[in-house]
Amino acid sequence: MAQFVPGPKTIPAVGNMPKLIQEYFGAVNTQSTQVSIARMNSPKGWREPGQTPEFDEYTLVEKGELQVETRDHTHFVRAGQAFLAPRGEWVRYSTPEAETAYVSVCIPAFTLETVHRDAR
Repeated sequence: MAQFVPGPKTIPAVGNMPKLIQEYFGAVNTQSTQVSIARMNSPKGWREPGQTPEFDEYTLVEKGELQVETRDHTHFVRAGQAFLAPRGEWVRYSTPEAETAYVSVCIPAFTLETVHRDAR
């Protein structure tokens, strides 16, 4: 069934400083369990705990630079570039060098129960 989404819902973020998460499709805004699509804006110096999610996360950086740590490597994903974090693999996101805007697509949808964040 076709679905019009008049706008996103703001989702509380986790990390060392405020980050804006605007969910267009997902568990909160459209009650979708199949996919979540959200736009993120994070300030310079933001970082979140590592996670081992039960979903694939596709990320497209629109502005700035997203640092993505995996067990084996640290990736620097710049505007116009993308990154896939496969389900079941540990990953940690941060924006140490610049304010960053990016779009995240999670399949199945992101939930607090399936993200499996590291203990603080």
